[in-house]
Amino acid sequence: MPTESGTRTRTRRAILDAAVAVLSADATASLGDVAAAAGVGRTTVHRYFPERSDLLTAIGADVLDKVAAATDRARLGDGPAPQALERLCQELFELGDRLTLLFDTPQLADWSGWEEETDADRALAELIERGRAEGTIDPEMDAAWVQNVLWALLYVAWEQTREATPKHRALTLCLHTLRKAISP
Repeated sequence: MPTESGTRTRTRRAILDAAVAVLSADATASLGDVAAAAGVGRTTVHRYFPERSDLLTAIGADVLDKVAAATDRARLGDGPAPQALERLCQELFELGDRLTLLFDTPQLADWSGWEEETDADRALAELIERGRAEGTIDPEMDAAWVQNVLWALLYVAWEQTREATPKHRALTLCLHTLRKAISP
């Protein structure tokens, strides 16, 4: 497959970013709405993504790529487990619109490219197990529970930012709650 030109890559990125912004605010928005937000014509959107399902598939793949990159940036192997978990939480917080759209759009969960467990999920589970073993994460909570608590806290924080809570305040509360929830 030939590499995309810089212009094509930028246009595709603009469409994906606009789609996330538009669809996370209104799941029923049309491809015309996405095109307008991206600053391109509807026919341009259809050239890149012939059907809405193609756009949703691309968003799903993009979200998984961004979660993997966020996990890498969080350096989960560095330092005590709770601090690494907080770094991951901060990185994932920045993906709010994308992840909220993913959670709120059933078609994305049914996408064939979606893996039940990704490398990022496995890295998080390993981090939690390390924290439990070193005594810095409550050993009564298994990895799946802590993962679900993390996602639930992030979702609440993202929802709070939609209701006019400043981002820094929502993240601060999220991290504070996470610290208390996992402490032994």
